[in-house]
Amino acid sequence: MVTTERPVQVNVVKVKKSDKGDFYKRQTAWALRDLAVVDAKDAVKESPEFDLHFDKVYKWVASSTVEKNTFISCIWKLNQRYLRKKIDFTNVSSQLLEESVPSGENQSVAGGDEEAVDEYQELNAREEQDIEIMMEGCEYAISNAEAFAEKLSRELQVLDGANIQSIMASEKQVNILMKLLDEALKEVDQIELKLSSYEEMLQSVKEQMDQISESNHLIHLSNTNNVKLLSEIEFLVNHMDLAKGHIKALQEGDLTSSRGIEACTNAADALLQCMNVALRPGHDMLHAVKQQQQRFSDLREQFARRLASHLNSVFVQQFAQNFLQLCNRSHSVSVPGHDQSSTLAQHSAELTLPNHHPFHRDLLRYAKLMEWLKNTDYGKYEGLTKNYMDYLSRLYEREIKDFFEVAKIKMTGTTREGKKFATLPRKESAVKQETESLHGSSGKLTGSTSSLNKLSVQSSGNRRSQSSSLLDMGNMSASDLDVADRTKFDKIFEQVLSELEPLCLAEQDFISKFFKLQQHQSISGTTTNEAEEMDGGTLSRSYTSGVPQTILSEKDMIRQMMTKIFRCIEPELNNLIALGDKIDSFNSLYMLVKMSHHVWTAQNVDPASFLSTTLGNVLVTVKRNFDKCISNQMKQMDEVKISKKSKVGILPFVAEFEEFAALAESIFKNAERRGDLDKAYIKLIRAVFVSVEKVANESQKTPRDVVMMENFHHIFATLSRLKISCLEAEKKEAKQKYTDHLQSYVIYSLGQPLEKLNHFFEGVEARVAQGIREEEVSYQLAFNKQELRKVIKEYPGKEVKKGLDNLYKKVDKHLCEEENLLQVVWHSMQDEFIRQYKHFEGLIARCYPGSGITMEFTIQDILDYCSSIAQSH
Repeated sequence: MVTTERPVQVNVVKVKKSDKGDFYKRQTAWALRDLAVVDAKDAVKESPEFDLHFDKVYKWVASSTVEKNTFISCIWKLNQRYLRKKIDFTNVSSQLLEESVPSGENQSVAGGDEEAVDEYQELNAREEQDIEIMMEGCEYAISNAEAFAEKLSRELQVLDGANIQSIMASEKQVNILMKLLDEALKEVDQIELKLSSYEEMLQSVKEQMDQISESNHLIHLSNTNNVKLLSEIEFLVNHMDLAKGHIKALQEGDLTSSRGIEACTNAADALLQCMNVALRPGHDMLHAVKQQQQRFSDLREQFARRLASHLNSVFVQQFAQNFLQLCNRSHSVSVPGHDQSSTLAQHSAELTLPNHHPFHRDLLRYAKLMEWLKNTDYGKYEGLTKNYMDYLSRLYEREIKDFFEVAKIKMTGTTREGKKFATLPRKESAVKQETESLHGSSGKLTGSTSSLNKLSVQSSGNRRSQSSSLLDMGNMSASDLDVADRTKFDKIFEQVLSELEPLCLAEQDFISKFFKLQQHQSISGTTTNEAEEMDGGTLSRSYTSGVPQTILSEKDMIRQMMTKIFRCIEPELNNLIALGDKIDSFNSLYMLVKMSHHVWTAQNVDPASFLSTTLGNVLVTVKRNFDKCISNQMKQMDEVKISKKSKVGILPFVAEFEEFAALAESIFKNAERRGDLDKAYIKLIRAVFVSVEKVANESQKTPRDVVMMENFHHIFATLSRLKISCLEAEKKEAKQKYTDHLQSYVIYSLGQPLEKLNHFFEGVEARVAQGIREEEVSYQLAFNKQELRKVIKEYPGKEVKKGLDNLYKKVDKHLCEEENLLQVVWHSMQDEFIRQYKHFEGLIARCYPGSGITMEFTIQDILDYCSSIAQSH
């Protein structure tokens, strides 16, 4: 359905026949512009079915194929005429669509009902105006349409006749036009002939151009291939061509001079670059490349073997030189009649370790070559590493043992009688033989090291005997040594640690730089324990079947090598510590502070380093000795025995604690291990308290209160003087015990110097306690004034003074002189006597008021008596 209004609206309408069948009713309408696809199902086979794709697919069945084709043709024509958007016609016969295409503007195919639709055309404004004028000229145009139509038909026939006549009159012009058309057709034929000939000519040119194009393509392809081939050849030449100078340096380069080492290093780097070049696909199949790679492999193997042999010779030579210098320096033989003290002084002159800096400096020139050897031939690199450890471990063992022997002699000041300090004589022939044995092993980097083991046994045998002789000395009492001796030991021990520390750090720094210990892969032959075994085993097995099994970091490798090289440091340090502890158990305090400081310093540098680990292990031993020293002191306190015939005085362990505390405070000032000392203080002071109590209870000659009073006074004075913060509670406790036992002793010793008077007033107090008023006590027969006067007359001043003098002598016998408490105790007794005197006077004043009864002596008399007695003694 097409609307007549503007703009034109074209719709597809679905109608439904009414139930009565006399008319149709509109049911659904779709805009034609919403139609996307018209699917006829099959363009060849006739079928009444077709689909219309609007918002969804609608399936239809026509009453016949003709009606379907007519409907589709109508849709096609409406689409072509009214819609800009073209509908997609699928499975529709192309003939049907071609027949439906209009031959001219606003025209359509003839036939059927569609012709009326196609011939219909809306009148434009001019046509409407013309019709209106025509209708105005005919009065009955509206009233009698048939007459008007008939009139128009007649006029049309007249016009058609006029047109025909006009056409017939122009026949001549038509003939002329036809002739011109014929001539034009001939010209067109000639032009077509010429075009055909031109086309043939161009065809041959096209074939030639195709051949030229193909030839140019082949030339371009050839050039491209040549450029690529040249690029590949240049790549191989630039990356796999080793200069003649480098080849000569690898084969004959001087490995003893700095210039030769530099040339060999550059050549080795160049060779490594050539061998490690990343070849492109197919290069490894070229015969020339294979030959060059084989040549590089031969050069690498040859130079690696020559380098390893030279470095091993350098190791041996340096070891021999250092070993000979060491033997010459320590060589000394005692002759009959020679004074032993001069020999001892000669050996004890310097407590220093040899400096290996020149040796390290010479070897560091080969550091880059060692890195190259490590990257190219790890087996030889590992063999050199093992040989270096073997040589250096024996050299360091000799140097360190000599060093510790000197330290032991300086500590003891003498050797065991009958033993003279003399190193094993080393003649030049023996040194030469030793060197030859080392050179003999250089040809086989991983060979046996039995000769070196023999050297170690021979050179260290005498030292072990000397060390044992030093340790076999009898134990010295700490009381035989003064502060100077302990200070001397402290300086020697500090010097030992100060010498070892830079030696280990310098060697560790050299190993890291020389052996280029980056993280790498290593093999343990059968088990990991074999790889990690340091005594008698290799540092790490090389390669078995080319498969790495153990991965060691740089720090692990360095620590492993340092452990192998300096394996004698820890036992020698332990022996030195044992000697120091044997000389004086208090030396463990010095060693604990010094060792803790050096461990703390080493851990700040590298907590996992060999030096830190070794010193940490030795520190454990020192701490055990320190704990043992504390335990021994506590044991001695428990086992102390006192004499039954003499005064006790200040107990030995109390004096020893004072000595220990004073020494410890001077040693541990600002020390890192202060906490260990504080714990020891707590243990010791508690043990001292318990032992003092024990001895005081067991004392027969000296009263218990005197033992407690004197010793706790000494402890309190010691803690007050030293100001040990962790013992503040113990200091207060000691003072309290001292005060309590002083008061107890005074009361007990003074007793009742006016015994009868004291008994009299005790009776008076008893009566008062029974409820008798104080002023009525004098009416009691036993406590009247006459009885009181009798008792007072028995204690004249002379008798009182005599009693006090005897008391002073008794106290003097009980107290020891070193603590100097006699005057303190005497003054306390004087105060206690005066207190009793005042108590008696008070009772007389309250119970016997107005009686005028007084003592035979006064308080001033008591003061005079006490002062006179103290001065007389």
